[in-house]
Amino acid sequence: MPPPARVRLQQEVAEALAWGTPVVALESTLIAHGLPRPDNLAVARELEALVREAGGVPATVAVVGGEPAVGLSETELERIATSPGIPKLSLRDLAPAMAAGCDGATTVASTAWLASQAGIRVFATGGLGGVHREARESWDESADLVTLSRTPICVVCAGVKSILDVGATLERLESLNVSVVGYRTRRFPGFYLADSGFGLDWSVETPRDVAAIVHARVHDGALVIANPIAPDDQLDPALHARVLDEGLRLAQSRGITGKAVTPFLLEFFHTQTAGASLRANVQLVRSNVRLAAQIAAAL
Repeated sequence: MPPPARVRLQQEVAEALAWGTPVVALESTLIAHGLPRPDNLAVARELEALVREAGGVPATVAVVGGEPAVGLSETELERIATSPGIPKLSLRDLAPAMAAGCDGATTVASTAWLASQAGIRVFATGGLGGVHREARESWDESADLVTLSRTPICVVCAGVKSILDVGATLERLESLNVSVVGYRTRRFPGFYLADSGFGLDWSVETPRDVAAIVHARVHDGALVIANPIAPDDQLDPALHARVLDEGLRLAQSRGITGKAVTPFLLEFFHTQTAGASLRANVQLVRSNVRLAAQIAAAL
């Protein structure tokens, strides 16, 4: 599928797609908002290097000067990582950002959509957005879910962030006909945790198994490959439960709601675990990128 006229393909990415070289899409919200500086730029470079080590081409996605870009130059990658006030852009935000001519970091939803439009079939991220706790009152649900139901791409992730309502998120993914398959597990991972406490109906053992599912796809929804963090790298479950409970109570007492809840809780985890949550985040993203590159090669 050719990209829309206003989506810019980096030359290396365009050539890789034309020649059938494996390509892996990477999101930029992780760079601009998910990791502290200057670690964010170093991790962004490392993730691209991991794709190359596996014989693929990385395609980090962002909006640069109002132009959706699939694949960034070194200068653009540094610009997204170091410029202050980079906005987080979901799919609904792309048109306003393009009209304003601004830079922006793409979320899971907008990265998946732009990458799919460019013809990329595999996307690696950390964790999906999902249904927030107390959503019965707030109606707070990530746009990731609906977008994935309409976007034909394979997303490798470590489940959804454990600060969300994991059970409700899995129910929504089922209702939206998004296939969720565990990688060497029948347990749905919980981002910082290898097991969120919820089971899965399907699992696969190899990247070739994933490729077979992609080839057998019968509708335009995404395939979510849930790749759990290694047990040795996960947060201590007891520590996770305590910090999450404390963070939720504190957010409620301060009146923190809506979009502000997730960044508040992630920062709370970082400080209360003395950086252990950040280390887990980086480790799980590395694992997802390696697996995504293997899947892209199998395709």
